[in-house]
Amino acid sequence: MAHHHPAPPAFGQADLSNCEREQIHLAGSIQPHGVLLGVSEPDLRVVQASTNLASYTGLDGEILGCSLHELPGDLSESLEPHLDQDLHEIPTGVRCRFGEPLADYDCMLHRPGGPTAKGVVLELERAGPPIDLSTQVEDALEIIRRCASLQQLADETARIFKQVAGYDRAMVYRFDDEGHGEILSERRNPDLESYLGQRYPASDIPQIARRLYERNRVRVLVDATHERVPVEPRISPLTGDDLDMSLCSLRAMSPIHTQYLQNMGVAATLVASLVVGGRLWGLVACHHYSPRAVQYETRCVCELLAEAVATRISALESFAQAQAELSVRRLEQRMAEVIAQDGDWQSALFDGTRSLLQPLAAHGAALLFEGEIRTIGEVPGTQELRALGGWLDGRERVPAFATSSLGHEEPAFEHLSATASGMVAAPISSTPGEYLLWFRPAQIRTVVWGGNPFKPFVVGDDPADLSPRRSFAKWHQQVEGTSEPWGPAELAAAKLIGETVAGIVLQFRSVQVLIARDQLETVQEQVRCSDHPVVIADPKGQILLGNDAFEALLAEDHPRLRRIPDLALLFDRSQEVGALLNDLIERRRSIRGEFDLARGSGGTVLLRGDPVLAAPGRLLGHVVLVSDQSERKAVEAARQRLQNALIAEHPLATFGDRRDLTYRHLLSSLQGNAQLAALEITDGIDPSRMPEMLESVRDSLDRTAGLLEHLADHAARASKKRS
Repeated sequence: MAHHHPAPPAFGQADLSNCEREQIHLAGSIQPHGVLLGVSEPDLRVVQASTNLASYTGLDGEILGCSLHELPGDLSESLEPHLDQDLHEIPTGVRCRFGEPLADYDCMLHRPGGPTAKGVVLELERAGPPIDLSTQVEDALEIIRRCASLQQLADETARIFKQVAGYDRAMVYRFDDEGHGEILSERRNPDLESYLGQRYPASDIPQIARRLYERNRVRVLVDATHERVPVEPRISPLTGDDLDMSLCSLRAMSPIHTQYLQNMGVAATLVASLVVGGRLWGLVACHHYSPRAVQYETRCVCELLAEAVATRISALESFAQAQAELSVRRLEQRMAEVIAQDGDWQSALFDGTRSLLQPLAAHGAALLFEGEIRTIGEVPGTQELRALGGWLDGRERVPAFATSSLGHEEPAFEHLSATASGMVAAPISSTPGEYLLWFRPAQIRTVVWGGNPFKPFVVGDDPADLSPRRSFAKWHQQVEGTSEPWGPAELAAAKLIGETVAGIVLQFRSVQVLIARDQLETVQEQVRCSDHPVVIADPKGQILLGNDAFEALLAEDHPRLRRIPDLALLFDRSQEVGALLNDLIERRRSIRGEFDLARGSGGTVLLRGDPVLAAPGRLLGHVVLVSDQSERKAVEAARQRLQNALIAEHPLATFGDRRDLTYRHLLSSLQGNAQLAALEITDGIDPSRMPEMLESVRDSLDRTAGLLEHLADHAARASKKRS
């Protein structure tokens, strides 16, 4: 039977049971500190207008149907140079003269919807006195670029935003993996209560609002008690649908949101998004306890600074991953050295130096391999470890399974919380029960919430009495049975260590094939099931085994490969590869190299070949492994694109005679911030995310440079009008 979900509530019609789906981008109304016009193209006729147009601008008579050319002032002339721009992602601001009597207005224009949207939306606010924030911006960008830790960056960001925006309180707010928010830093007036360290449940910010935060990077509420001003007609004559107000600066706020703020005693807000790697990482939230309006230039500067902060966050988080990767590489090097000496790779993992624990900040670790268990630090008993291996076998196989509350995942293990409330598990082979495990003990810790998260709201008898969590007094929750959560860098380290050990296990078992021919059938199956392509050959180079992963590299009509040198046929540079493979067979030389496969896929692989020696001088055979390098290549390509964008002369790099030296300095600071981020975003532990991070830095540079151009244009036009 089909399930019919109720339609999302229209703007202003939601209650606290369904506000998660309220269509807040279809508000059909604005805040009263400006006016909104919807105009058609190319004739620039007014097809929609906010009902306060006459009272706000002094224009009398019917405006709908009029062309902007017919209205007093230079609004149409100011807009026309920008109408050929891409206006569906970032609004553009212009200064114009408008109304009766004529007055200076800041006009923000954008196209609602996507690239093929019809018409332009204009938002006009009375222009304030000229302000020059360029020196503050330049100093702020330098401070942001110098921040060496996330906490330092949060502290400086809160201070900078309070100074630039002038609100009573400025906070840096970070989301965790579950969507809950935590205030990392704040700057406030001395008479205000501190919110520092408080957490707020994910339900406080609906998903639809989070998506809007990613599109419209700065939102302002001038007065939480504002009366909404309707837009007439509500349905756009150009589309036949509600006007999409996702990018509108004046968009009216949801009644539930304004009630929420009033319950906190907040009268006005400015919120800037921190988007890192294409995801909403957090917010810079500014609160004021009386109505407050900020003009276009200040909002534009806040967006520019938020983009610079997000770029710096990308660099700092990537640097943390790179540091963890360095520890893992050192561990890998020790394992390789031990294998070369006596073949006991396990002793490198458990050498007493805690090198296995450090990358994950774990209290204990265990290796489950071939029925044996080896441990370091604080771990459960042997039987419990075997039971954990069996339990993991029954779960979906992932590169690194993690939990901070094992007892909640499986109540049968609740008694292990003193040593193993937190666990990370990385499979090291396709054989059941073979894992690397890391553990953390439970911690009794107090989480401070901004109000009781388990009683999120009260609904009164009067529908107007919708009240999101009335009390915002600190609410303390004592959390038991959970460990310190595992961070992204720690999970990436676990994945890398697991993959490294899995490769060693595969190599070890490949050697076993040569040493114990009588066990060939069993070990052969283990090698065949591996995801890593491997070929095993006898001392003369005759191929004994190529696993399924290796066979997948071959075309269906490919001739059978009989000897190791025949592998050269798989590669573009077959002669070069053939020479290396002959060296492996004839001179017992280990080989390493990156080569492109010849099947037209363009895939790049790492080719590794090693002779297998028993007693000195006695050759047992050869092992050749092939590792996919496509992820690393994607990272290199993304980095190169970013470097090219930084090296090439940016379209905004020379502003021309009409822009002053100050704005060129600001652009240089922005490029410097992006350049530093590019240097610090190294090949991370999880390479699949690195192209996205680098593209995010490049997009952020383009966005901030565009904002800077708008500021420069705006300043030039304002200066010209004043003169």
